[in-house]
Amino acid sequence: MEKQGRMDCPALPPGWKKEEVIRKSGLSAGKSDVYYFSPSGKKFRSKPQLARYLGNTVDLSSFDFRTGKMMPSKLQKNKQRLRNDSLNQNKVYLNTTLPIRQTASIFKQPVTKVTNHPSNKVRSDPQRVTEQPRQLFWEKRLQGLSASDVSEQIIKSMELPKGLQGVGPGNNDDTLLSAVASALHTSSAPITGQLSAAVEKNPAVWLNTSQPLCKAFIVTDDDISPGDKGREL
Repeated sequence: MEKQGRMDCPALPPGWKKEEVIRKSGLSAGKSDVYYFSPSGKKFRSKPQLARYLGNTVDLSSFDFRTGKMMPSKLQKNKQRLRNDSLNQNKVYLNTTLPIRQTASIFKQPVTKVTNHPSNKVRSDPQRVTEQPRQLFWEKRLQGLSASDVSEQIIKSMELPKGLQGVGPGNNDDTLLSAVASALHTSSAPITGQLSAAVEKNPAVWLNTSQPLCKAFIVTDDDISPGDKGREL
């Protein structure tokens, strides 16, 4: 680095020196660093360090650290800001109402119901309850995943009856198994598969979202294992 020598800084108290060092190597070659030295020889590398050291003895709000001068434009802005702050402090607010939080509360709060016809009764149809939004055919996210036992051996998936055939784009045996399993565990309605014949032509339009992605099927006695027949009896 090339030092240009220490020079007096008129903007600071007597005895303060300013030094500018030009970098000669590296990616920042040609750039300069500015340092200030107190009368006792203490080195300062930034304006906040100067402000902490000098305290209230010198107003550095309009002091430019790189040039070592007081900038009139900064001084004017600071005066204008102080003037605006003093005006705002003296301003009288006529609105004496307490501030009210406008954001919705996550806690249940009491509500007062006001009506012009107290004798009217509100009737609700329990069958017309709005259904919560849900993701259709979410079981397709399980495609490509396999379960493993405690010894980290992949568990072989069960085989479905030959009468069960998948329907729709990107369907395979694993996806069909996940669809049937989720329908058995999450729905109490009968599982019939896709009954509409038009689903083969345009699955994206005619799919029944309440049924798994498989063709319509009929369960026969041959599909029921002897163990299941014994439990039914």
